[in-house]
This record gives sequence, structure tokens and C-alpha cells, in this order.
Amino acid sequence: MTILSVNAGSSSLKFSLYPYIDSGIQPQILNGCIEGLEPGGKPEMSWTLRGQSGRRTLALGAGPVFAQALQGLADFLAQLPDVPTILAVAHRVVHGGDRFRASVIVTDEVLQQLDAMVDLAPLHQPHNVAGIRAFRQTFDRIPQVACFDTAFHATLPEVDYRFALPDALYQQGLRRYGFHGLSYQYVMGVLQQHCRRADGRVLMAHLGNGASLCAALGGKSCSTTMGFSALDGLVMGTRTGSLDAGVMLYLLQHGYDHDRLQKLLYQQSGLLGVSGVSADMRTLRSDKSDAARLAIDMFGYRLLRESGALVACMQGLDVLAFSGGIGEHDTALRADMALRLGWLGVAVDADLNARATGSDIMAIHAPHSQVEVWVVPTDEGLVAAREAVRLMAH
Repeated sequence: MTILSVNAGSSSLKFSLYPYIDSGIQPQILNGCIEGLEPGGKPEMSWTLRGQSGRRTLALGAGPVFAQALQGLADFLAQLPDVPTILAVAHRVVHGGDRFRASVIVTDEVLQQLDAMVDLAPLHQPHNVAGIRAFRQTFDRIPQVACFDTAFHATLPEVDYRFALPDALYQQGLRRYGFHGLSYQYVMGVLQQHCRRADGRVLMAHLGNGASLCAALGGKSCSTTMGFSALDGLVMGTRTGSLDAGVMLYLLQHGYDHDRLQKLLYQQSGLLGVSGVSADMRTLRSDKSDAARLAIDMFGYRLLRESGALVACMQGLDVLAFSGGIGEHDTALRADMALRLGWLGVAVDADLNARATGSDIMAIHAPHSQVEVWVVPTDEGLVAAREAVRLMAH
């Protein structure tokens, strides 16, 4: 059997296929992406199957683009040689709110409850839920499983997840939730297999276009930089990170409405907003402008500042782990971060750091380092696949 893990966005669909045998989920045999799913788009599917890559344009007729693209995916999977039957489709869902603290098999009732959470994650949740509905139609005989990015943070203590707001607003769901949970669940699982200190004080950095930190004690989340939304905390590709709420009050007073604010905070800020060049760290590294350098410096400074706060909450640090596109590939960022955390006893080996390019799990700390430092290429799809198998076994 296999598990199909998917992540539906506004204009793209990422997918991976994981074999399942009695010993558990095996490494993926297929991963790919369908892009151009926005209205009027021209869907194109690219994939890598057992090391061999391919690409094709999906022919469209009348009807919704996403539904037709899914049918194209279903036809493609049916034509693959030696690919076992799909046992379940595992969906990454950004927000589970207070209600969903673990993965669930999707029912009509679950979908209704997910619809009610759209306001909590307006740029992500609608696409996640629409993706589930579309898969239920196209893959109608296959169970659908919802796996939540918020679930890993269900262990946050009340002093961390509560805002200093009136209780009536808390009862409406205004609290900190935390995100990137599937990634953190994967990284923690890997550390527990390879790192002797993994059940101690662990700081995980998921650094990509979306970026956050998670502090874990005993393998469980105890604090994280993202809060009510995926805007909080670190500087990100196009998102602000932490921002004085007074700034938004000021902008409202000066003519900004909801939609303009949302576009500013989610799509026009962060590395892109500061640099005026790009949201991609690789592009900024090659750009010699002062604005690009400032964007990089602000990213690193906020990372340092938030790391210090989480280390204080844990009363020390035993393990530092990097994941995500920037965390796995940006050797300069990791070296700078280790240098600036040297007062904690963090030290990386320059040669090991240079060799850690995101292709495999690597320890990069120097022999004298008092903190273990790891690079862990994340695999959120694998976590979702494991969750699906766990639920199907019951």
C-alpha cells in the first residue's frame, strides 16, 4: 500500500507518495508539484519518480481548474508501473484551532468545523479545505486524513498561549497556536533517533519563506515564535514577523482597510519589503546593495533575539537544530548564528557546516561545543503519511 501526502495552496499542489509495509512508512518514491492552479492558469505537473524527473502540461476542458488537475494527477498515478494501491490521502492543514489537537479522518462534520476556522488562517485554510473537498470527489473511495500544523504545539502551557486580553476574547479563540508543527514533529523524531540529548532543552529553527522557532522540553513543544497567525515572530520572506499592534492602528487611521493591511503584512513585507529586491535569501546573498544586506542582517538579528527568549524559557540549551530551505542550505547563516550564541557554548565545525547542504541529516557541532548542532532536512509529508497509517490502523 501507499500513502499520498498532499499540500494544497492557492495556485499549487505539492504531492508525495510513500510506500507502507508492515515495518512502517518507507522513504518516498514519488514527489511532485502541480503549478498554475489559479483561475485562468495553465496547470503544469512536474515530478521525480525513483530518481527520474518528468514534466507535463495538463490538458484542460470546461470546468474548475483544480478539479481537472486532480483528475490529471489521478490518471497519472494510475498509469505508474509497480505503484501499490493508495491506502489514504494525508492533507497538511495549517489550522486545527482548539478543537483538533491531533490528526483526524475527514468526515462531513470535520469539514464543517474546518470551515469555521477559515478566519484564523485566511490565506492558508481556505485552500487546505478546498483541497480536501476536491480530493474527496476525485479520490472518492479513499479515506482523507487531515494533519494539523498546530497540533504539535498543543502542549504549550497556558502562560505561553494566552494573550493579555479579556477572557471573552480568549473564549472566541484569540490565543497563540503555533505553526510548522508537522516539520517540528519530524525534526524532533529524527533527533530522538540520532541525538543523545534530544529529550533535553531543544531549540528547532524552521527557516524558509515562512520561518519560526520552537522550544521543546522532553520532546514536546513548550514555546514557539508564531502565535495566533503565521505572521508572528521571525522576519520571513514576505511576512513582517513580530510587529507593534500600534503600527496597524496607525495604518487604519491613515486609510488602510482590511484587505490592504493583509496584503502588506503577508505579501509585501519581510525580506522582500526591506530589500525591495527579493524574498529569496539566495538572491539577497548575491545582491551587494545596502538594502539587501540590511534585510539579511534583520533576519539574523530577529532570529538571535527570539532564540535568546526561548532559551531563557528553557533555562538553557542542549541541542540546536536547523531545517527548512534556509536552515538546511545557508551555511553562512548557521555559522553566524552559532558565533552569536557562543556565550551559550555553541560552536560549529566549519568543514562540517560547509558539507551540510540539506541532502542528509548531519551533526555540525565542533568537538568542544557544549551544545549539539544539527541540520535536519525536514519531511512534513512523511509525518502526514505516518499519521494517516496510525489512524487507519484503528
